[in-house]
Amino acid sequence: MVKIAVATEGKMVAEHFGHCSQYSLFTVEDGKISSKEVIANPGHQPGFLPGYLANLGVNCVIVGGIGARAVELFGERGIEVISGASGPVEAAVNAYLSGNLKSTGSTCSHDHEGHEGCRG
Repeated sequence: MVKIAVATEGKMVAEHFGHCSQYSLFTVEDGKISSKEVIANPGHQPGFLPGYLANLGVNCVIVGGIGARAVELFGERGIEVISGASGPVEAAVNAYLSGNLKSTGSTCSHDHEGHEGCRG
């Protein structure tokens, strides 16, 4: 079983991991989505979200943009980060599951004040 968290704004992949309004959590069994749950972002605090999502059983995170430190913290927990994603959330998950969504490796390196358009 795999659990994927997608940073979400409405029905779209959010441009920034920590500042999205919610996360869509997908449980995947036998290569197919078996359930979906949407949870509110509990708040952006440095270092908090990687542990929070790890405690929910997340194995993979899909997002538009994310800070390098967050990528490092996810890596320490064995959680794969796919950055540079865009478009509808379920389409991104299905692309990942079919091997057609690869991380661009883009990370944010600014202070996140006015992160609009954050893609790296």
